[in-house]
Amino acid sequence: MTSLTLRQVSVSLGHGDARTPVLRDVSAACRPGELTALVGPSGSGKSTLLAVAGALLRPDSGQVLLGDTDLAQLGDGGRAKARRERIGYMFQSGNLLGGLTTVEQLLAAASIAGRPARRLRAAAETALGDVGLGHRLRHRADQLSGGERQRVALARALFLEPQLLLIDEPTAAVDRDQAGALTDLIARTAGSRGCVALVATHDPVVVDAATEVISM
Repeated sequence: MTSLTLRQVSVSLGHGDARTPVLRDVSAACRPGELTALVGPSGSGKSTLLAVAGALLRPDSGQVLLGDTDLAQLGDGGRAKARRERIGYMFQSGNLLGGLTTVEQLLAAASIAGRPARRLRAAAETALGDVGLGHRLRHRADQLSGGERQRVALARALFLEPQLLLIDEPTAAVDRDQAGALTDLIARTAGSRGCVALVATHDPVVVDAATEVISM
């Protein structure tokens, strides 16, 4: 199984003399099959660290090791390939595509990744059943509750079996009961899939469920 290791990662944002340090020599290790919570006040760099870990942003210095691959050293094409094939993302808002059914959300992600979407419908239905949405296969995003939309987003992020799952504030738009159920689902799924799950959060429910906590 594949781990995520950050070594002395530094990032500054902006241009010229206006560049502002956001991350300074950050080091952390996230083990496969475990839920790691990334915590800190707004503006502490949590979203930037997720972007670096997910090969969306190249750090100014340091290593971002997904297994034996240093994502920080890859070119644009190599990082895009890593994002398609090795990394799953679950955003705070869910980022579901308007007008598509829950099944179509997963198939669209497969198509973007270059997979034969037409052959994956049965697998998409199974993935949605795994997150408790087998009865919502043909519902659109606007017909789902906040908790259901987040479950679709989780199923989509996991659909192509990533080695790394990156999640930004998954419980921000759901109530406390839903937050606990969703957090438990994320932790159990990461454990069963053996993927690294790194979650940026302010929620004590998520922090309490985490195996490791990274404080920014």
